[in-house]
Amino acid sequence: MGEIGTPFQLLMQRMDDVLGDGGILKEVVHPGEGPPVPLNASVLMYYSGFLEYSDQPYESNTYIKHPPLMKLGKEVTLAGLEMGLLTMKRGEFSRFLFQPRYAYGDMGCPPLIPASATILYEVQLLDYLDSGLVDDYVARSPEEQNAVSFPMFLTVVNTLRSFGNRCFNQSRYENAKDNYKRAATLLGNRTAQSEPEKEKIKAALLPLHLNCSLTELRLENPRRALKYGKKALAIDATNTKALYRCGQAYMELSEYECAQSCLISAQARKPFDSDINNLLRKVAM
Repeated sequence: MGEIGTPFQLLMQRMDDVLGDGGILKEVVHPGEGPPVPLNASVLMYYSGFLEYSDQPYESNTYIKHPPLMKLGKEVTLAGLEMGLLTMKRGEFSRFLFQPRYAYGDMGCPPLIPASATILYEVQLLDYLDSGLVDDYVARSPEEQNAVSFPMFLTVVNTLRSFGNRCFNQSRYENAKDNYKRAATLLGNRTAQSEPEKEKIKAALLPLHLNCSLTELRLENPRRALKYGKKALAIDATNTKALYRCGQAYMELSEYECAQSCLISAQARKPFDSDINNLLRKVAM
């Protein structure tokens, strides 16, 4: 004889009790890597919520190509989902069953969620940002932000840039661009207290403009890529990467003379760079 029980009852048999009170049960379908999500983090995830006996989710974001960062306790408000996320690692895919007290309670959420409903969530954790420090900084007034020590300020900026780099390496270019632009905005708003601080702000802005330029090229936005390339050149007119990015953007825009000028300048600084030389040959064809 086969197993007897409701779909959720059968699922419960292979799940782990997260809190020890039976309120949040978890099944790891695909394990992740690294440390679990920290408190106060912002997460990138795909999720779908199901009622028992339902083949279609009552809510889901799996149709979104680039899901936005969601802050625990702010954009993620379902108690069970927030607690479940704190057990997850990057790349993990898990299923959770939430009893009513960790979901929508005895009242439910009419008309979608009936009273005292146990719900199933399927969650794929793409990535997370340990954003407590960033959130604390952003929540301050402009005066308070400028009072934060410069090393701490740079830590906030570098946190955003590092997360942008992770998103870029995973081909999530919209997410990468958002984080690079946030970091650049913070740098632009900072009032330098000395000439050395002013130079450090410029030095931190340069790779962000270069990253934005490359990201816009990946997103097939050459005019925006050119804008960021020019911003990088405004900081360092001899920067090889900036010249190359501008050359790439001009090439995409079919402005071949401008592309050639940038690439020749880049080649003068790196005469044996294969990327520069290959693109220069294409422009000359």
